[in-house]
Amino acid sequence: MSNNPIPVNTVVVTVSDTRTEDTDSSGRYLAEQLQDAGHRLVSKVIIKDDTYKLRALVATLIADEQVQAVLLTGGTGFTARDNTVKAVTPLLDMHIDGFGETFRYLSHAEIGSSTIQSRAFAGMSNGTIVFCMPGSTGACRTAWEGLIAQQLDSRHKPCHFVDKLKQVHQPDN
Repeated sequence: MSNNPIPVNTVVVTVSDTRTEDTDSSGRYLAEQLQDAGHRLVSKVIIKDDTYKLRALVATLIADEQVQAVLLTGGTGFTARDNTVKAVTPLLDMHIDGFGETFRYLSHAEIGSSTIQSRAFAGMSNGTIVFCMPGSTGACRTAWEGLIAQQLDSRHKPCHFVDKLKQVHQPDN
């Protein structure tokens, strides 16, 4: 058995009506962390916080034979323009309740009771894991360092999600 981590093909999606490539520090942070951990960044997308456009994009990514993980940042708050929960939830075959619960637990140490306004969540569909987190870079750091990095690491014990993801042909580097 190899002690080398198995790279995961991942897409980072920033959900925002205002961010651009220049101002998308959250998406950039996640993309950098993924690549530093040895994963493959398939693409990085910025999409407007529109329920139907977001749902169509995520459905396409879940159906893509090469995409194993989708990390979404933004659209998980309580304003009228926060549509990630409404857009993505119907696409999930299985909810990972512990992600949101643990994210809010970790976040409480950083921002106190304001964490109750986070609707961070995750789930699985078609062998693709989908993590949805708030749009701030701090929240993405909390989610990455406290949860996602370990769950996308095939060496993490006692369990991780890598062995539950769809199998894709990984080209030799």
